[in-house]
Amino acid sequence: MKIRRIAALFLTLSLGVSLLSGCKSSTAANTSSKKQVIKLGVTGEDHKIWDALKEDLKKDNIDLKIVSFSDYVRPNMALNDGDIDANSFQTIAYFNKFKEDHKLNIVSLGNTVLAPMGIYSSSIKKIKDLKNGAKIAIPNDPTNGGRALILLQDAGIIKLKEGVGLLPTEKDIAKNTKNIKIVQLAATQIPRSLKDVDAAAINSGVAVDAGFNPLKDSIYIESTKKSSVKNYFNIIAVRSKDKNNKTLKKLVEVYQTEKVKKLLKDLYKGAQVPAF
Repeated sequence: MKIRRIAALFLTLSLGVSLLSGCKSSTAANTSSKKQVIKLGVTGEDHKIWDALKEDLKKDNIDLKIVSFSDYVRPNMALNDGDIDANSFQTIAYFNKFKEDHKLNIVSLGNTVLAPMGIYSSSIKKIKDLKNGAKIAIPNDPTNGGRALILLQDAGIIKLKEGVGLLPTEKDIAKNTKNIKIVQLAATQIPRSLKDVDAAAINSGVAVDAGFNPLKDSIYIESTKKSSVKNYFNIIAVRSKDKNNKTLKKLVEVYQTEKVKKLLKDLYKGAQVPAF
C-alpha cells in the first residue's frame, strides 16, 4: 500500500511540474515576437537622421540596416530586385522618371526632405562673376540635369525655352549671352571635378558628403519657396507589393515627426528642410 501511495504521489508531482513547465513555455511563446530587419538603401555616407531613428524603430522590434550606394542608379535597381527593402535618397521627379524608363514596380511611401541644389565654385565668390565662355558642370541624368538648368536660369545665367517643364536639356537653352559651356558629369562625381570647371550645380546630399555647407559655401542656391520645388521633395520608396507593409510604413511614421524636424534644423541649418 505504501509503495502504491508513494508511486501515486510521485506521479501527481511529476504531472504538476510538467503542467507548470508547459505554462511557462506557452507564456514565453506568446510574449516574444520575431525581430524584423529593414535594409534601407541610401546614397553617400550622410545618414545621420536614420541613425538617430534606429532606437525608435527598435521599440517596435525593427532592426534598421543602412546600405550605402555611391550612385543614383543602383539603389532603385537593388530595391526592385529585392536586395534591399526600401530606399531614401531621391526626389519625386527623379523617381518618376527612373521607374518609367526602367519599368520598375516601386512606389513612394511618403516624403522626407527638400534638399536645395546649389551652384558652387572654387574660383569665384558670386554667380555674376562668371566669365564669358565659363564651364559649368551639371548632373548627367535627365532630372537632376534639368533641375540644374532651371537653377542656372533662376540665377540669370541662361534663358530656357517656354514650356520645357522639369526636364530641359541643353537643346532647350534659348539664350546664353555669356556663351556658357555645359559639362555633364555623374552627380556624385561633380565635387571632385570642381577645380576643372568654373562652377558646378551640385545636389545638396552630394555637396554635404563632399564637405560643403550648402547655405554657406554655395554661390547660388535653389529657392525653397517656389511651388515647383515640390517636385524635388525626397521620398521613401518600396516595392509596389510592399506598399501596405506595416513594418515598412514604420519608416514613414518615425521620420515624419517633430523630433526629425528639430534634428534637421540642428544638423543641417536649413540645407535640408522637412517636406512633411
